[in-house]
Amino acid sequence: MKILITGTTGYIAKRLVLRLLEDNHELICCVRDLNRIPDEIENKENIEFLKIDFLEEKTIEFPKDIDAAYYLIHSMSTSSENFESLEKKCASKFKELIEKTNCKQVVYLSGIVNDSSLSKHLQSRLQVEQLLKSQSYALTTFRAGIIVGSGSASFEIIRDIVEKLPVMVTPKWLNTKTQPIAIRDVLSFLVKALGNEMVLNKSFDICGPEVLTYKEMLLEFGKVRGLKRYILTLPVLTPRLSSYWLYFVTSTSFNLAKALVDSMKVEVIAKPSNINEILGINPITYKEAVSLAFQKIEQNAVISSWKDAISSGVFRDQLSKHIRMPQFGCFKDVRSRQIINEDITIDKIWSIGGDTGWYSFTWLWKIRGYVDKLVGGVGLRRGRTHSTYLEPGDPLDFWRVLLADKEEKRLLLFAEMKLPGEAWLEFKIVKNQLFQRAVFRPKGIWGRLYWYAVLPFHAFVFNGMIDALVSDK
Repeated sequence: MKILITGTTGYIAKRLVLRLLEDNHELICCVRDLNRIPDEIENKENIEFLKIDFLEEKTIEFPKDIDAAYYLIHSMSTSSENFESLEKKCASKFKELIEKTNCKQVVYLSGIVNDSSLSKHLQSRLQVEQLLKSQSYALTTFRAGIIVGSGSASFEIIRDIVEKLPVMVTPKWLNTKTQPIAIRDVLSFLVKALGNEMVLNKSFDICGPEVLTYKEMLLEFGKVRGLKRYILTLPVLTPRLSSYWLYFVTSTSFNLAKALVDSMKVEVIAKPSNINEILGINPITYKEAVSLAFQKIEQNAVISSWKDAISSGVFRDQLSKHIRMPQFGCFKDVRSRQIINEDITIDKIWSIGGDTGWYSFTWLWKIRGYVDKLVGGVGLRRGRTHSTYLEPGDPLDFWRVLLADKEEKRLLLFAEMKLPGEAWLEFKIVKNQLFQRAVFRPKGIWGRLYWYAVLPFHAFVFNGMIDALVSDK
């Protein structure tokens, strides 16, 4: 089938594209900026990218031979107070364009809208659903509650809260009931709905098997992470104070925090239907969804899997596309310098550690290695297998090589020392400039105390290291 996808740069669409490609569909992906095409799909076969902004008046046409389309545009984090009119404008433009094609089915992912007092965002999504209905094509609407998966806004916000706060004094909306669903199940619904006559011109609530309060979700998340958490809810926190609480405690923007608080006051319970039987899907539990999300996150920690993947041909394109440092809930130390001689700098990066040392304050690295060994870690005893050559999976002192790509001029290391969290160290050259990034994702309060304890040493250790790497001596 030839399928058009909107919201290509969004959380759902990026994953949906990969699923559809597995089924050998031909895709037309709509993007506002061709420079923001997600790396995961940029160089895939059977994809054409169409530059379009649904808020602009500029005329553009969809290919005539479209068989189906996904409408995945939402404005949850927009700063505009008038997001309802923006969503209406986007949907109207999409409908106008898709009706000129041969499209037979449009699939829309919305939110569960069963409460009598909906939030503004859920009201807007219901209005979009009504607007998308057409005589030219069949509309299939799936209404989901909280979607659980690594990298999703809700997942990362819950993670931030649970891992930062052993004791929480929280707003009363934590007692609101909801029915979370795993991202893998959402994708299954979206994919299996294609061309299925039993879902045409119908809407379905999709959800996991459990009804949970947000408080129960936080506590269950803590159990998966091995963290004991205590929660006290207070009725005195207003929606605005709740938004500030969410904003300061987590890594979300204030606009998204405000929208989430507005939505979290509303119960999100799915209406029963036979959609699971129609499409043959058996949604997993919230605990299973969280566990699977962390399995995906922790692929970086299972270093041998990258070697296995390379040798088995799982990654047919650049391995770099699949290995990224986390963005949410992390502390970061980022430094950059202009390079004098690129070849010399690359040789230094590829020789780091082992007998060469770390170019600056190597004695401090050695002390850290001794401390790690005392607490049962690997220490610095492993050194490196080759003095100037690195490949994914190699040990490097108390690090493990995740990526060593000289063509891309990037080296990525993952810490195997004993830590109250996870740590990455990256060296990357872009346009004759070296970027050195240290990223630490803490686990619990001890992780945060650890970061602040070592923070004073970063100024001279990391500065000295990057200065030595860019030197031509």
